[in-house]
Amino acid sequence: MRPSELLKYGQSPWLDYMRRHLLTDGELARLRDEGVRGVTSNPSIFEKAFAGSSDYDEVLRSLQDERSPSADVYETLAVEDIQGAADVLRPVYDESNRADGFASLEVSPRLADDTDGTLQEARRLWKRLDRDNVMIKVPATEEGIPAIRQLLSEGINVNVTLMFAKSAYDQVVDAYLSGLEEYRDQGGDLGALASVASIFVSRFDVMVDPMLEEKAKDASGQKRKEILDLVGKVGIANATRIYRTFREVCDGERFRELAEEGARPQRILFASTSTKDPRFSDVMYVEALIGRDTVDTVPPATLDALRDHGTARASLDEGEDDSEEVLQSLERIGISLDDVTDRLLQEGVEKFAESFDQLLSTLEERRGGRGRRPLDRTRLHLPRPLDDEVKQTLAEWKKEKRVQRLWARDRTLWTGKDENRWLDWLNIADAELADTDRLVGFAKEIREGGFTHVAVLGMGGSSLCPDVLSRTFPRQRGGPELRVLDSTDPAQIHAFESEIDLSHTLFIVSSKSGSTLEPNLFEAHFFERVASEVGKDEAGRRFVAVTDPGSPLERKAGERGYARLFHGVPGIGGRYSALSDFGMVPAAAMQLDVRGMLDRAQRMVHACGSSVPADENPGVMLGVVLGSAALRHGRNKVTFLASPKLAHLGAWLEQLLAESTGKQGKGLVPVDGEPLGAPDAYGDDRLFAYLRHEGEADDAQDREVKALAEAGHPVVELDLTDIYDLPQEFFRWEIATAVAGAILDLDPFDQPDVEASKEQARKLTDEYEKTGEMQPETYFFEQGHIGLFADESNRAQLHEAVGSERSLGAYLKAHLERLGAGDYLGLLAWVERRQEHEEALQAIRLLVRDRTRAATCVGFGPRFLHSTGQAYKGGPPSGVFVHLVGDDPRDLPVPGHRYSFGVVKQAQARGDFRVLSQRDRRLLGVHLGGDTEAGLQVVLKALREVL
Repeated sequence: MRPSELLKYGQSPWLDYMRRHLLTDGELARLRDEGVRGVTSNPSIFEKAFAGSSDYDEVLRSLQDERSPSADVYETLAVEDIQGAADVLRPVYDESNRADGFASLEVSPRLADDTDGTLQEARRLWKRLDRDNVMIKVPATEEGIPAIRQLLSEGINVNVTLMFAKSAYDQVVDAYLSGLEEYRDQGGDLGALASVASIFVSRFDVMVDPMLEEKAKDASGQKRKEILDLVGKVGIANATRIYRTFREVCDGERFRELAEEGARPQRILFASTSTKDPRFSDVMYVEALIGRDTVDTVPPATLDALRDHGTARASLDEGEDDSEEVLQSLERIGISLDDVTDRLLQEGVEKFAESFDQLLSTLEERRGGRGRRPLDRTRLHLPRPLDDEVKQTLAEWKKEKRVQRLWARDRTLWTGKDENRWLDWLNIADAELADTDRLVGFAKEIREGGFTHVAVLGMGGSSLCPDVLSRTFPRQRGGPELRVLDSTDPAQIHAFESEIDLSHTLFIVSSKSGSTLEPNLFEAHFFERVASEVGKDEAGRRFVAVTDPGSPLERKAGERGYARLFHGVPGIGGRYSALSDFGMVPAAAMQLDVRGMLDRAQRMVHACGSSVPADENPGVMLGVVLGSAALRHGRNKVTFLASPKLAHLGAWLEQLLAESTGKQGKGLVPVDGEPLGAPDAYGDDRLFAYLRHEGEADDAQDREVKALAEAGHPVVELDLTDIYDLPQEFFRWEIATAVAGAILDLDPFDQPDVEASKEQARKLTDEYEKTGEMQPETYFFEQGHIGLFADESNRAQLHEAVGSERSLGAYLKAHLERLGAGDYLGLLAWVERRQEHEEALQAIRLLVRDRTRAATCVGFGPRFLHSTGQAYKGGPPSGVFVHLVGDDPRDLPVPGHRYSFGVVKQAQARGDFRVLSQRDRRLLGVHLGGDTEAGLQVVLKALREVL
């Protein structure tokens, strides 16, 4: 539906306003012609624009040497933008006979409790704006309401904001009528005076729904059902009640007398109408709150959803109204509506003040030159042919408006399948930031719960971001230590358990589908272990779930009485979920500043926005470099270099790039953790991404990276101010990966080859459940405790290569001699991930790289199955793989199953080996025996002797 359809029912759609690089005058004019009738803005919107846009640079430079405070600079810029919007909307104002076509600007949130200060600032803004189709936003606080009345009596249009309670509305509408009466008595033109009263809707449900769900835990039967039936309904009920009062005021004698002299109703404006809970329709609030003489400020994403599948009808003026029953039921179960509205108002004022402070901080940085846009922290060192192609491709993206198509979720930008269904990560930072109260509340619960550890039980996209956070950020003062388990190796699980205090650990079971094998096995093991320590009834209170709505894990959480349930967003794939609850819930648990992290992320979101040209867009530029380098220049080995504090980000990037692009026999092969070498240690298939921590830049490392660029290797340098810039990189690389996928003509949101290994492993575990046996591996060569195995084709080729010299070293040498130009080595280690094993594998990879110049990758199973495994099976057929498998002398049972964790690991290893063989990969299996460390040393020694 077009926005204009709302006008049929007496409702005017306004838009959350972002000008310049975020919403140009031309785009606003187009939306105006589609039916958008006004705009409203606030400091948080301007702050994101200032942080990410180059379009403010000229005016900021002109103000750089002025001594005026940043608050005055903001006012100068904001006034100019609102004037521009008012001018674009002027035709609407004229054609509607002054009913629509307004742009709003608010007084400083710091003045919410200062009547005189509000009056002075509002008068000054009104004078500076010098437009009759603007409104000044004033909060409906106790001190704000007298200011509202006075401003209206002076003929100043007012947008009353932050209104939640009906009692507050009663005061606001009285202030409006009193202001009209005084203005009339002074001879003013009542027809020229306009006002709206803004009711914030979804914030009600964000606050009340967790309270309802908490109360439901202590209820049962019909009582529990009655409580849960209120979830998602209170915000609409409260708004409906106020709308009913509004209609009564419009029909009352006091307003009718003023209307006869030209007065207009103070229209109800529904604000905060984006759906925060993924269980509900994304147009729920908009569709339910359409009525005469109302306004809805629609966020851009909700407007897009409305266009796509919204339905317009006079919902507030039709049918029965159950709002009173909903609100009375709320009071009956012990939740005071007055307490809720008081808290909402207080928190609303605080949030606006925080946004304003952040705005001033950003401005201060930009004016002083200390803060830079993400693009300014990106440096490209590209060989001339690649540089020319990147510039040409960026020009094509700009000309064909492909950035806008990406943000419009145009699936034809990729393969035209269902890519549009998997792009909700584009808006997740905004959604999470608007709903941080629950994350902050969760963090408080962790602190007060006395937990010493938080354990994430997950795999792939559900565990990699938490793992990066746990390894990057130090343990926060007074907070628990965050640990992540993503391995079925029994030794790994034993080690993990030995490092936590079971009775003081909160477990976060993280699985998007809720059916992933590994997290379910981890949950079964640790639930049983915790229950043995604290009792079964108490055990559930030590568990939290993060999963998509309606998943099997959600059902299990309910059955076991989990302390908390956090929902993922169905339209976000696992590897794109870092900024969703899959990343932010563990971040909150370890007491990180989630608001600050999301705010940093938002700056990158806006810097990568739809109106930012491709050649100024940091995410798009990176994606074009990645895609172009791989497509026509053979540089598809994306090698991560990083300052020490940023080194762990590579593990997350591995999955993002490999699983998104490694398919259809093409794609990017990420190389993480390979120590930096001299330029001649690398072939012509590399592209280097240098993640540089500005606060701990290493001159020697900088020189080595510079040498790579000078030798002709393409290098992308990305400067991070500090570790809190990590969320910016999450989003930049997500955009870049989507762009690279478009250039490579593939779907960056599916993973067609991941399931194959799971299916093979499932067959083996199912067989074990029936028989209690797994057939032993057949070795074609044995030396001590080491055994070699391969499929028939690989075995024949290796036998032929070694001839009569059959030794461990000879077979390893023959296998590695299959590495040619553009190939890479994959060391796939089904062993415990610990320092001694990592050091041995690093020594092997360096030995091979320095002898062959081949890129080298190391993965621990089953972790890599959910990460780089997609590229190994579905990507370029340039991998030469060594499958290293250790025994499990100290196994662990899996509750409820005949098979053990050791059996599961071996089944996963064999399943993956079978699939790689079926894909005709160059593959050699090495059985390391019961002493994994000794086995790895034997392999390393043999390689040193022959290479």
